[in-house]
Amino acid sequence: MNLRIPEDLTRAGRELAGQLYDARMRELELFADLNDAQLLGPRLRIIEPPIWEIGHVGWFQERWILRRLDKAAPLREDADALYDSFNIPNARRWDLPFPSRQETLAYIQAVLERSLRRLQAKEPTEEEIYFYRLATYHEDMHTETLHHIRQTLGYACPNLPSTQALRLPLPIELDFEPHDVSIPGGTYCLGATPDIPFVFDNEKWAHPVQVRPFRISATPVTNAEFQAFVAAGGYHDRSLWSDEGWAWRASARAEHPVYWKHQADGTWLWRRWDRLAPLEPYHPIIHVNWYEANAYCAWAGRRLPTEAEWELAASAEPTPDGRGFTAAKRRYPWDDAPPSPEKANLDSRALGCVDVRALPAGDSAFGCRQMIGNVWEWTADTFGPYPGFVLDPYAEYSAPSFGQQKVLRGGCWATRSGLIRNTFRNFYTPDRNNIFAGFRTCAL
Repeated sequence: MNLRIPEDLTRAGRELAGQLYDARMRELELFADLNDAQLLGPRLRIIEPPIWEIGHVGWFQERWILRRLDKAAPLREDADALYDSFNIPNARRWDLPFPSRQETLAYIQAVLERSLRRLQAKEPTEEEIYFYRLATYHEDMHTETLHHIRQTLGYACPNLPSTQALRLPLPIELDFEPHDVSIPGGTYCLGATPDIPFVFDNEKWAHPVQVRPFRISATPVTNAEFQAFVAAGGYHDRSLWSDEGWAWRASARAEHPVYWKHQADGTWLWRRWDRLAPLEPYHPIIHVNWYEANAYCAWAGRRLPTEAEWELAASAEPTPDGRGFTAAKRRYPWDDAPPSPEKANLDSRALGCVDVRALPAGDSAFGCRQMIGNVWEWTADTFGPYPGFVLDPYAEYSAPSFGQQKVLRGGCWATRSGLIRNTFRNFYTPDRNNIFAGFRTCAL
């Protein structure tokens, strides 16, 4: 994309423009090497066509920045009919009369150019700041979606030149052993606080909840731990599964995680992008759904953490005597400083998960590791509103999924670092196993 950020921007305008531009550049890196056949791909319920993904992020940016703020006419008369995700069911998206690759890229470039140009020579208003951030973070989410579309379809590992400088050697504590961390109980304020520059409506606002003392694993469940569940016949033991989980297992004919491959010599490989790779025993289990996570917990005599337990373990600070936690609440497990490569595996820099013993600098105050980045973590809770919930302008984001999906926390290796924080709530249906999701457990 031959595009530059305008020069005559205020400091705030340059920050917004830089974030919007960066989100688009990452999206285009993930799209660039796909051939015309791959742009549409096979029809699957759990993904969208990559060509739709690219057009949709441009449409969303146009909807909220150009059409909302400037009351501008659509750049394409057919844009709503092609890219309005709320009114175009997933199953119809393969049948749409998509513009060509060149036309699609020209459309999203025109939207971005106009969005950047309108920031020139003026201080952005609070309303403008909100919608620029909304468009940026929405595109960041779809960047992650393009990653899991590529994994689902078995496309090649993406080439991301912008991440090369971030690929640092990771410090791994080789003597680190799996263990539980004790978290004291008390009244905890679950949710986001108004000092955070941008939060989604489902995070609003912090409210008191009572949490009993609990013990949570310091790291997510690993491949080696989950392999023991598979070897013990966990996928065939009806007593370990809920009725809904057992029905899913039967329908999917699942005998192991979706991308695992059992070899004749008894070893396991897994399909990583378009190639088979050895299972890394100390990497977190990934690509398992909520049903599989709960079946493992039943087998191991454990349980998934609630949202409140997960967030407390990630954000609270213990009192000096260790018997409680203070009113202070961290934005990230380590403190309020933004994520860095030494603290969290984010931004696709590793192009996959890393060892759960890595990144000790990112530990929470209670000693939980990798609660931000590496792998999304299923929680026990069904996605729902917090008390006093009020819709944000993007009304279709949260509310339609209330009561139907399960909550994940913490982000994964493909999550953009500007998007994630301790209070961020992701949500998917409990059968979804193609996303970058694993889990950690709590003692019963």
